[in-house]
Amino acid sequence: MEKYEREIRESKFAELMNKHFAASAIPKGIHCLSLRLTDEYSSNAHARKQLPSPELLPLLSDNSYHHFVLSTDNILAAAVVVTSAVQSSVDPAKIVFHVITDKKTYAGMHSWFALNPVPPAIVEVKGVHQFDWLTRENVPVLEAVENHNGIRNYYHGNHIAGANLSDTTPRTFASNYRLGVQSISHCLIIFVYISQRGKVNGAVETCKGEDEWVMSKRFRNYFNFSHPLIAKNLDPDECAWAYGMNIFDLRAWRKTNIRDTYHAWLKENLKSNLTLWKLGTLPPALIAFKGHVHPIDPLWHMLGLGYQNKTNIESLEKAAVIHYNGQSKPWLEIGFEHLRPFWTKYVNYSSDFIRNCHIL
Repeated sequence: MEKYEREIRESKFAELMNKHFAASAIPKGIHCLSLRLTDEYSSNAHARKQLPSPELLPLLSDNSYHHFVLSTDNILAAAVVVTSAVQSSVDPAKIVFHVITDKKTYAGMHSWFALNPVPPAIVEVKGVHQFDWLTRENVPVLEAVENHNGIRNYYHGNHIAGANLSDTTPRTFASNYRLGVQSISHCLIIFVYISQRGKVNGAVETCKGEDEWVMSKRFRNYFNFSHPLIAKNLDPDECAWAYGMNIFDLRAWRKTNIRDTYHAWLKENLKSNLTLWKLGTLPPALIAFKGHVHPIDPLWHMLGLGYQNKTNIESLEKAAVIHYNGQSKPWLEIGFEHLRPFWTKYVNYSSDFIRNCHIL
């Protein structure tokens, strides 16, 4: 019986490992889409046209418009989010999208939105390399990203190879690995700027639900409370919140020291050899925005579509924003089949680029 139990346990861990690798890989279709659009940028003047057109540039900073910021290196994901927002909006003519991507994806991302406009909404595409202020000296998070050896060792086998699996559970193991996937693969974040009654960040709290994966998270789930610095400054029972879709009041933000706090804690984590919290973008944000968060209705941001097979479809259809956080992204083969149509209905299958890359 002990032998069979050990074999079952090892099988479960192997399944989780395989799912981890499947989630962190880039599908051939999405890789193809990026390459073809990048090639189009170099050969087609229409793919390089200015976004937005010169007469619309003043609207990029017009506060009477609704501004959405998408940060991602996944062209297909960006296209779906923009299309779904435009089609679902009561007044799409008042929407401005600021799409931010990395240097290698910039040409392809620009090509897509230049060749596939979403009127009457406005789209701007920027690469992080185009921001003069985004330097290692000004933004300590870049140093954390560059310090990739520890991250790679931690999340890609070195500590797992010698781990005693009898001391952990498959659920804990999967949770750690999923945090790794979320933080080192592309991310998709939507920021909407509206007033929040003096608070800076409107977010869905994630400690009020019963499910173990998404809506039962407190600070103890993210931080290393055995470290004296964490134990001294944070409460393990404090409620966490979601960092996938947030509503920010920029005027209120400018009156705070959130940025300095964020950078200070990043530096402390680097000094501590990345041991203050689990790898990811959420933990330092939980600290920096502490006291500045305004809880919003969970239907504004429904989480867990990449974690849970038993997502409530009725609630899903009522939600304002649905978030495929977790490993089972809808563009991956491991995505949940019954949740995928909420994604695929916004994919532009009439595009030659989509068809030629066999994105189905």
